[in-house]
Amino acid sequence: MKILSLLIAAVLPAHAANPSFDWNSETIRCGNLVYGNNQTAICFADTFLSDAAKETGLKIAAKFATIHLAKDDVFTTPLCIFTGQGDFKLNGTERANLKRYLENGGFMLASPGCSDSAWNGAFKREIALALPGYGLKQIPMDHEIFSTVKRITKLTVKGRTTYLQGVFVNGRLALVYSPEGLNNAANAKGCCCCGGAEIKECREVNVNAVAYALLH
Repeated sequence: MKILSLLIAAVLPAHAANPSFDWNSETIRCGNLVYGNNQTAICFADTFLSDAAKETGLKIAAKFATIHLAKDDVFTTPLCIFTGQGDFKLNGTERANLKRYLENGGFMLASPGCSDSAWNGAFKREIALALPGYGLKQIPMDHEIFSTVKRITKLTVKGRTTYLQGVFVNGRLALVYSPEGLNNAANAKGCCCCGGAEIKECREVNVNAVAYALLH
């Protein structure tokens, strides 16, 4: 993975030069979004951050940073998780920041806690409102995100094949979404995806997402 770490190190200054962002080139943080009525992740394992640090050789914070979508601190990290449970509604500032973040190099991993249908419905509604004209599209299995670090040839949920959806901005994958779940709740302390249907390969997907976010 030495070559990958060198590539990422070369790309980071270009991200930092973007006037919309202030990337921290020493310690890379992954944000845990707070949005709506103070909703945020309940059970999303952070183990993939340590995995990504080990695989790439980069200094990646092992824990999520609390990031409020309505505040400018969302523009200080290249990657955020967008997850939770139950219905929610973004305000105008949150929608505007979501759009600006993704259009200016930010990357998001989005999935419901425990495959929650109410959250899924709210997410699709809010993405349509915040990102008119983009839409969620199926991500083909030959996309780079399935091979940046870990080679992933298929995605499975309880033995059946599934797929990820995404938002593409000028050809760049800016948001990855799973209606089943990428939370890896089994490795989140005190959590259980009871009755949910998470993607079996979610930990590998999340590791790849970190590398992809930093390369693009």
